[in-house]
Amino acid sequence: METLSTYCVEGTSYMRSGEEGKEEEEKEGEEEKEEEEKDGDESAIQLQRPAWVPRFFYKEDKEVYNYVGQEIIIRWGLDSYAGMIWPAALALCHYLDTHREQLNLMDKAVLEIGAGTGLLSVVAALLGAWVTATDLPEALSNPRANLNRNTRGHCRYAPQVATLSWSDDLERSYPTSVYRYDYVLAADVVYHHDFLDELLVTMKHFCKPGTTLIWANKVRYEADLTFMEKFKKAFHTSMLAEDEDMKIFMATCRE
Repeated sequence: METLSTYCVEGTSYMRSGEEGKEEEEKEGEEEKEEEEKDGDESAIQLQRPAWVPRFFYKEDKEVYNYVGQEIIIRWGLDSYAGMIWPAALALCHYLDTHREQLNLMDKAVLEIGAGTGLLSVVAALLGAWVTATDLPEALSNPRANLNRNTRGHCRYAPQVATLSWSDDLERSYPTSVYRYDYVLAADVVYHHDFLDELLVTMKHFCKPGTTLIWANKVRYEADLTFMEKFKKAFHTSMLAEDEDMKIFMATCRE
């Protein structure tokens, strides 16, 4: 088992500020000159961040990351949980990017459960996977746009976006005789605690013999730990990495 901090460069966030007010008279002339040369009045702010958080830029309604050697632009929305980038997605993106030999996604069929903004699916597609990103129907427009923006002309396979409601007649909508995946990815999907039983049913449905489930989550509440114990009983599991409350599990079905 490895710690996530082993592989990361500490990230820096650059946030776009509003129009600067009057410079304080006490500032030295050299400092004032440097400020005037900054186009757009941008200022760099060094933040204390966990080791697995990447270097990224924030500007208006988008964030720019760098994975798989490519700049990835993710637009977000504030209308739901799905419109934000959550910590476990960043941790898992970093892990996949830095462990390509251990988890080789090249030419593999990959399903993401609860894709949100689509960042994790973008990274999987850039790593050579045939990706299907899923979420609730009302949350699909944003990941679809982010996937199209960041993968067109850069990937072996065009990623797909599809509706998936947890434990909602899964055998009819995703019959196991047709839908088989090499990897199932899930990041920070343990957040709506009224639907954790449905989430586990969904994981079991897709994690069949020959499938590897990679689940990353930040532990926040006691209910998260309860789900984690159920998860360990439902699958053969191992811990890929952890950094305090951030954990990444690998699981296979109990045949």
